[in-house]
Amino acid sequence: MTTIQEFLKELDNEAVATRKLLERVPADRFDWRPHQKSMTLGQLAQHIAQIPGFISATVKEGVFEPSGNRTQGQPESAAALLGTFDASMASARDTIGSMTDADLTGPWRMIRDGKEMAAMPRSAAMRNLLLNHWYHHRGQLTVYLRLNDVALPSVYGPTADLKL
Repeated sequence: MTTIQEFLKELDNEAVATRKLLERVPADRFDWRPHQKSMTLGQLAQHIAQIPGFISATVKEGVFEPSGNRTQGQPESAAALLGTFDASMASARDTIGSMTDADLTGPWRMIRDGKEMAAMPRSAAMRNLLLNHWYHHRGQLTVYLRLNDVALPSVYGPTADLKL
């Protein structure tokens, strides 16, 4: 079983890679999107910046009821994007740091319109809704950046743009 300290360590390690990507998002391309059904580059980056902070709203309590509003905001500037990320990370660290290892085994449920959509231990919700969700969108961001000719930093190893 993962402990709170192990979870925080993974969160901090992944935050380094996430920040490197967010720092490369060109503000003058925030409105760019690869397809009309896709989020804009700015919306995707903003979502990635906010994901760690979602832990407060989604996992701290034993029940989460998502709202129907799925519109993602656009950052005002590159500095605002990084400020959102920093605030989101601080919130996640505070929330997770206030939990105990025993809290990780506690039940968590997602309810929509009175129906249970998911039920799992909090640790699984944290892994799925925070970390795996974050990695998924971070991967999308690398594609968006590549399509905009932005050099990719190392995330887990060398890239075509950066040799280690």
